[in-house]
Order: sequence, then C-alpha cells, then structure tokens
Amino acid sequence: MLYPCYCTRADIRASASAPRGTPAADRYPGTCRKLTKIERAEREAAGRPPALRVRGGDSGISFEDRLLGHSEGETDDFLVRRNDGAPAYQLAVVVDDTAQGIGEVVRDADLVDSTPRHILLYRLLGLRFLRYAHVPLVLGPDGRRLATRHGAVTLADRAAVGGGPRETLCWMARSLGLAEPGETPDAGDLLAGLGPGRLPRGPTVWSPEA
Repeated sequence: MLYPCYCTRADIRASASAPRGTPAADRYPGTCRKLTKIERAEREAAGRPPALRVRGGDSGISFEDRLLGHSEGETDDFLVRRNDGAPAYQLAVVVDDTAQGIGEVVRDADLVDSTPRHILLYRLLGLRFLRYAHVPLVLGPDGRRLATRHGAVTLADRAAVGGGPRETLCWMARSLGLAEPGETPDAGDLLAGLGPGRLPRGPTVWSPEA
C-alpha cells in the first residue's frame, strides 16, 4: 500500500495534473506512483531522499459529522512518512488518537478535508473508527483565520485594552446564539444551553472592537 515519493512541494504545485477542487499543495497527482526501479534509483542517486505515500487511489469516503451531517470526500495518495523519516501528520494523528482512547474528534471545519484520509488509515490499520464534529472557524475582519496579526486576541491582550475574561465569555455566548446583546451569562448558563444543535454552521467574524 506504500510507495516512495521524491516530489517536493514545488513539484506538486507545478503539476498541471493536480486534482481539481483543492489546492495543488494539498493534493498529490500521483507522479511517483508508477516509477520504475531504475527511475527510483536515479532519483536516489541524485541525493533526493524519498517520503512514503499510501495508495489512496482517490477512494470515495463518506461519514456522518455531528455538525455538518452526511459528508463525503476523496483521498489522494497522501504522505504517511516525510522524507526526513518523521511520521507525517495524517498517520501521527490517527495513531495518537487511538493510543489515547479518543472516541470523538472535535476540531476546526477547515480540517474536514483530512477526515477521509484518516478514515482510510483507520480501516487499513484495523483501528476503531472515531466520531467527528467539525466546528466553524472564528475569522478576523479580513476573512482569514483569527490570529495574532488581528490585534488583541488573547485574554492578556484584551485586558490591556480594557476587556477581560467576562467580556470575552459574553462575546462567545453571543456568537453561539446563547445570549442576546447586553446579557451577561456565566459559564454555567452556557453549559446548560450548549449542544451541537445550537452551534452555528458558518464561521464567526471577530474584530478588535468586539
């Protein structure tokens, strides 16, 4: 199920045959899948150490997400070992979650495209399949994932501009539809009302003035 891959990220981006629908850097076009032994030897002689890819074969994978409902996706031939010998993220997270006895993965919605790859690995390794819930992101005013470049985004930063944990909690409550403007619920109130059915399906936009 594995084969050596000698491609760099630049090689993959430049490939005109990269599958459509996702960034070329995230999908592998199968360049090294059918290399002959001679071709592999030539690449290794040139000093390029190989990574290892699993033959995903564009397999169709479907699963039920607690927030997104029925979801489907395809797997490419993705990395399971980097060319420096370290396990790749896709394999490491599957093994790590299994070792910890994780039953449900709750993570950002922008990782949903990785889920078919993880499910394929669970099947190939004979591991127990997990449940998933992909939650919407919090975005900055520019529409990108919220980060320090957007200003005061940590509790310490908020305190420095006159905010604090209480104000942040209230903003979170409003963003989840658990409080109206002007209401000041506490953590107990939020826990009582929180559930998958209450969570928004789209991203929330945060601004420094929030």
